[in-house]
Order: sequence, then structure tokens, then C-alpha cells
Amino acid sequence: MRRRRPARPDPTGMATAIRLALADARLDPAAVDYVNAHGTGTAANDVAEAAALKAVLGPDLGGASVSSTKSQIGHAMGASGALEAIVTLAALQAGIVPPTLGFLGVDPEIGFEPTPNVPRPRAMEIALSNSFAFGGLNVSLAFGR
Repeated sequence: MRRRRPARPDPTGMATAIRLALADARLDPAAVDYVNAHGTGTAANDVAEAAALKAVLGPDLGGASVSSTKSQIGHAMGASGALEAIVTLAALQAGIVPPTLGFLGVDPEIGFEPTPNVPRPRAMEIALSNSFAFGGLNVSLAFGR
């Protein structure tokens, strides 16, 4: 058994959580329109989450929009997942992708732009909300209209 390191995010576990959420909802990865990323703004986490998203959704994320709402509401620790799920549902209902505030440019290790600085309208049917915590506690929720 591989030893987990609490502060070293693993894209394999993250990708597994995303795949299981999609399988449980009987959804194809290509159906995902929006991802509310765990997105802590740390190099280790953001690079790992980007790798997980690419592994499941494809190198171009299947055209899905991505943002991190932690840039707006902060990191609420144990409550982050619930708050971000609510934001994801509101975004899905309103057809607006929340922005990643303070975004300055694409990190070459991540390779995609996470909806920078202003909300964007988008027709959405399927959204994911990711919560990836210390110790490999990974959750991805799939929501549909």
C-alpha cells in the first residue's frame, strides 16, 4: 500500500473521485459543462487538480469551463465543500460561470485558463464540484439541471 502524504496532492485519487461521480450519475465526461475546482491557489494542489481534470475530461477539458470560487469566498476548511456545492448549483441554475478572481495568467504546468476575473454566461446542463482535502480525502459531486 502506498503511503499517503497529507500535503502532497495526488492527481490519481482526484481523478478517481471525478470518475466515480460521473459513473454514479451515469454521465459521460464529455457532458460536463462546468467544474467548480477545489482550486486553493497553491502550486501543488492546482497542478494536481489540473492533471486530474485532463485525465478524466481530456487535454482540452472537453470544452468545460473551470473556476475556483475560493478566490471569492476564501477557504472555509471543513465547510468549503458545502459552500462550493451551493455555488455550483447556483451557477448551473443561472447559467453563469463564476470567475476566478485575481487570475493573472495561465500557469504552463496547468495549461488552461480558469474563467478569469469576471463572470461569464454559459448554457450549462452538467457541473462538477470538487473538494480535495489533506490525506487524500477526495470528493467530486456531479449536478445536473
